[in-house]
Amino acid sequence: MRALALLVVILIGIGSPAFADDVAAAQSVIRAQEQAFGRDDSAAAYAHAAPAIQQIFPQADIFMQMVRQAYPPVYRHKSFEFGEARAANGQVAQRVHIVDVNGEAWEALYTLEQQPDGSLKITGCSLLKAGQAV
Repeated sequence: MRALALLVVILIGIGSPAFADDVAAAQSVIRAQEQAFGRDDSAAAYAHAAPAIQQIFPQADIFMQMVRQAYPPVYRHKSFEFGEARAANGQVAQRVHIVDVNGEAWEALYTLEQQPDGSLKITGCSLLKAGQAV
């Protein structure tokens, strides 16, 4: 029964303009950070990270080093395409299909949360090789 109720809420949300606006805003933030990584612009990339992430990595260069080491397909890739998204209550989960510089496929799941100023910030990114079990 809960699954059915959740499905109804998601389907209603998918049809609403707020859902589309939230997803478009989230994709814009993710794309801006991805482009900042491509330019090695640590300050711009860091600006899209949520305050909780910035507390863990208190400087932009420390954040950028972490991304280079822990998320190489996000940092440098051949392709970066948006997949399925879900949005509710100021939070967005966005899948991204990535092909790294070696031609290997990856799936990233970004999470974003609306901030008190109304902006969306990235709260996390989980990365799995495509087809890998969770």
